[in-house]
Amino acid sequence: MATVLSAAARLLRGSGARAPRPRFGPPAHRQFSSGGAYPNIPLSSPLPGVPKPVFATVDGQEKFETKVTTLDNGLRVASQNKFGQFCTVGILINSGSRYEAKYLSGIAHFLEKLAFSSTARYDSKDEILLTLEKHGGICDCQTSRDTTMYAVSADSKGLDIVVGLLADVVLHPRLTDEEIEMTRMAVQFELEDLNMRPDPEPLLTEMIHEAAYRGNTVGLHRFCPTENIAKIDREVLHSYLKNYYTPDRMVLAGVGVEHEHLVECAGKYLLGAQPTWGAVRTVDVDRSMAQYTGGIVKLERDMSNVSLGPTPIPELTHIMVGLESCSFLEEDFIPFAVLNMMMGGGGSFSAGGPGKGMFSRLYLNVLNRHHWMYSATSYHHSYEDTGLLCIHASADPRQVREMVEIITKEFILMGGTVDVVELERAKTQLMAMLMMNLEARPVIFEDVGRQVLATHSRKLPHELCTLISNVKPEDVKRVASKMLRGKPAVAALGDLTDLPTYEHIQAALSSRDGRLPRTYRLFR
Repeated sequence: MATVLSAAARLLRGSGARAPRPRFGPPAHRQFSSGGAYPNIPLSSPLPGVPKPVFATVDGQEKFETKVTTLDNGLRVASQNKFGQFCTVGILINSGSRYEAKYLSGIAHFLEKLAFSSTARYDSKDEILLTLEKHGGICDCQTSRDTTMYAVSADSKGLDIVVGLLADVVLHPRLTDEEIEMTRMAVQFELEDLNMRPDPEPLLTEMIHEAAYRGNTVGLHRFCPTENIAKIDREVLHSYLKNYYTPDRMVLAGVGVEHEHLVECAGKYLLGAQPTWGAVRTVDVDRSMAQYTGGIVKLERDMSNVSLGPTPIPELTHIMVGLESCSFLEEDFIPFAVLNMMMGGGGSFSAGGPGKGMFSRLYLNVLNRHHWMYSATSYHHSYEDTGLLCIHASADPRQVREMVEIITKEFILMGGTVDVVELERAKTQLMAMLMMNLEARPVIFEDVGRQVLATHSRKLPHELCTLISNVKPEDVKRVASKMLRGKPAVAALGDLTDLPTYEHIQAALSSRDGRLPRTYRLFR
């Protein structure tokens, strides 16, 4: 036995293990540092012979301020200094589906799909992507109801090439017959996908806007209607571009770039540039203000086989009820944002999960009490001249009436007492969400561009946080009470056999308790 133990001890020592320390006496000293040149210098002092580090610094005046310069042609250049190797640069334009009243609906949708195709300098989309690839760049184009955004993220050293490419893509697209035909196919596919996908939220969002702003501005279709796909050609596109792709309606925004360098690039490529569709001339573009109408849009559809697979989604009817809120330029926008956060919501499958918003009202009052409801979520859409706060809920078609009554009750409760703890939680959550989103450079870029496009300046995150923290219970109650005086907008999708009439929903939202008027039927 002793032989085995001694052999084991030799094996351990040979494999790098230390012999056991004596029980008494000072501990054995071990030299952890491989070099003993500076054994007595603390980590808080610089090492002799090592070059002094140069850190990125911001002077006291600049801090995180967004710089804005307006060029002679009216184009605004906005930048936010954010240190790092990469930058995000793009052009935002005041154009979108809300400006298509005098045009074929769907032009903005077409332009989104045509973005970053061949231009005067680049023969194909592949050539554009190869150019960006040399600078580690990626590109994207997104259109909304009121804004079109062309953006590129790339190495900051390639800023000059990136701005030149953006100017070419926006002002000198070729719009060849082949590209337009390919776009028609892409639009057709997207429309088919929109009607087939299990999540109907994008389609319901279209329907609720159509119901709330019947036939005007943000109520116009964001997606190209099927009947217009074959009608949109180069002449139609050029007619639209000539009126809305003008310098005074554009912002060149950049994050992670020097402002002076960005202004220099803008002057080089965007000042005095002659677009493909001809000389820029002053025209009377559509400046219509959004007119809230209220109303209902219904779409009867069989949702029983909406998803395939071993565990298909059950057949559901989707309802969205909305009321007019306010524009993001008004002071009441912040209380409405807090109210939306208080409502919260989501899917029933995550009602008890950690961090799933289970303290918001739509979880506490709706999903946690009514197990048969599949989802309940609050949304807030806001524009320069109007806004819409709505609740989307889904459930089995046989329980549609009860689901609508639950939603109307929640709207009525918005104008009631606001718990201080509930309010503070919603404000903290809103500020946290704002700050966490602004950790990403592309999000900062979009925030800079959209704010400067709308207001010629930018509210900084700490200013917004101050506004949020100043919201009081009476502010939330005031904006909710004002909202409840308006007509509702309703969108309904699925089996609508038991859907209450629009008049009944309006009566419920005008009542004291949010209950639907009772109906009696001899036969069901």
